[in-house]
Amino acid sequence: MTTTTTDSNNETKRLIQTLLEKMGVAGAVDVMTTTENVQYTIRTPEGGLLIGENGKHLLALNHLVKKMTERAAPSNPLPILVDVNDYQTKRIEELRDLARMNAQRARYFKRPVTMQPMSAFERRVIHLALASVPDIVTQSIGEGPQRRVVIKMYE
Repeated sequence: MTTTTTDSNNETKRLIQTLLEKMGVAGAVDVMTTTENVQYTIRTPEGGLLIGENGKHLLALNHLVKKMTERAAPSNPLPILVDVNDYQTKRIEELRDLARMNAQRARYFKRPVTMQPMSAFERRVIHLALASVPDIVTQSIGEGPQRRVVIKMYE
């Protein structure tokens, strides 16, 4: 990791801490860099407020932090993920498990499996989870909030 990346990570961490202060939420921010992204995990007793129903507040917080960071450092090489009390991490694992299970269903029944509507982030997790499976393809269909993933056998 270069100093510029470290500086950028520290700037984003300070930005998140400032947002928390302005919202009146007590919490600490941890930073972890992986090969896929830079993850900022907020540890707070008020996690429900930041997560919201079905993670809607957390998706909005992610979007806000990404936009503010892009404006401050447009050349940031890794995507940013904001998590609260490991909610996102657990959700990603649930989605990967769901993707694998539905891929098995598509194989067994030899029919496409259409999943529930999901956010762009959740659809991306499904697509990435199955990208390396040779006999399965994924496709997003629908419009707006009704957009969903279809998992089917490779033809």
